[in-house]
Amino acid sequence: MRDSVPLDPVDLAILRLLQNDARMTYRDLAAEVGVAPSTCLDRVARLRRAGVILGHELRVDPAKLGRGLEALLLVQVRPHRRELVGPFVERVRALPESRALFHLTGPDDYLVHVAVAGTADLQRLVLDEFTSRKEVARVETRLIFQHWDCGPLLPARHAAGE
Repeated sequence: MRDSVPLDPVDLAILRLLQNDARMTYRDLAAEVGVAPSTCLDRVARLRRAGVILGHELRVDPAKLGRGLEALLLVQVRPHRRELVGPFVERVRALPESRALFHLTGPDDYLVHVAVAGTADLQRLVLDEFTSRKEVARVETRLIFQHWDCGPLLPARHAAGE
């Protein structure tokens, strides 16, 4: 587990606002949290250096790019040893179809979220990029019918007691 970073109410307010609108200007952000723009800029820079702010993200609709079929692949790697796991992870992360990769506990070692054009591409991906690897013992595929993004860690509105 990573060490947490001490955050004061101004830091939390900055994070709350940026999580809900990362395109907010520093001037508007500073006005919202009640500090000078230069102070706000310094605070955001400190939050970046501390690893609290990891970056900004552009979300793209996979279907609009011709990848309308999304699936979750449950992958078992055997033997589950570091010298095999490292290259496997790097290969999966390099695949253009990969959207997310999770290392799990339980019977499956990895959960891979992929986006492809259709079932033929999914079959090719599973056969050519997963089951053909000697360290992959098993792959189970689950199609995603629909998915919803969940809210940010710090919702826009203050919860009771905050």
